[in-house]
Amino acid sequence: MAQTVRRQQAVGVRRQARAQGNSRRVRKARSAGRSLIGRGLAMLPFTESQLQRAFTLLILAGAVALAWYLAGISGARDFAGAQLNQSVAAAGFRVRHVDPRNVQHADKDAIYAQVWRENRDLAMTEVDLASVRKGVRKQPWVLDASVSRQLPDVLVIEVTERVPHAVLRQGDQLVLIDAGGRALERVSAAEAERRLMIEGPGAQAQVRALAVLLDAAPALRAHVRGAEWVGYRRWNITFDSGQRLALPEGDKRAADALVSFAQADGVHRLLGGEVVAFDMRNPPRMYMRVPGRSERQSITIEEEG
Repeated sequence: MAQTVRRQQAVGVRRQARAQGNSRRVRKARSAGRSLIGRGLAMLPFTESQLQRAFTLLILAGAVALAWYLAGISGARDFAGAQLNQSVAAAGFRVRHVDPRNVQHADKDAIYAQVWRENRDLAMTEVDLASVRKGVRKQPWVLDASVSRQLPDVLVIEVTERVPHAVLRQGDQLVLIDAGGRALERVSAAEAERRLMIEGPGAQAQVRALAVLLDAAPALRAHVRGAEWVGYRRWNITFDSGQRLALPEGDKRAADALVSFAQADGVHRLLGGEVVAFDMRNPPRMYMRVPGRSERQSITIEEEG
């Protein structure tokens, strides 16, 4: 009986020793973990109190976001927004004036009327600036616009206008267009006199291509007064001398022909001479028509270069 008691006590001592060892290891691991965390925090450019405040703010922000989400689901957000707008308007922060700026060619009254009609007496917080900008950009002369609130009661519209480029003949009407072919406004024959005249079915869609073509021969560009898009495939160019040049189909062939004509003009001074029409639709030859001579007697010359 005494021996059995001694064996149980021995076993209890071993268990106690193991438990104490485990406890020491746990305390050591916790101490090491706290030490690593402490060293990591020490490396940050913040004090412990600052970190605590930051974590507190994060928790509060999360709570606010959750509350906002729940309010949106329940419809309380819309109610709160409406109440806010009413309070803002009651304080005098409502749309009372519209101020279009940088307007030279565009219809300033039309811009004013459009913005005023859609936003009159709205609370400044209620104005959808992106929607206002989109509406203003629909005006023919407006390339772009920026919209801002000038408190307490003014909407400021900063306008960037399109640049007039040429006149498009549409039947018996003359329309001013920009470099992209967008119609700006109708003009009179007198107003169109000093501008490049573009005509022909489908010509409006070819305005950019025409500009690239004329850039191929800069020396001639200043003398070009008109361009006719023929048969949806090629250009006839009219110079300020009244002479006409027929170009071939295809962007590259037309550009090469125009450059060759510029070179020939530099050598033979073709512009301003007796020839009334030049035909380069069949390069490398250029045919010239002179008044008083039949088509069969047209002069034919080899292209220079």
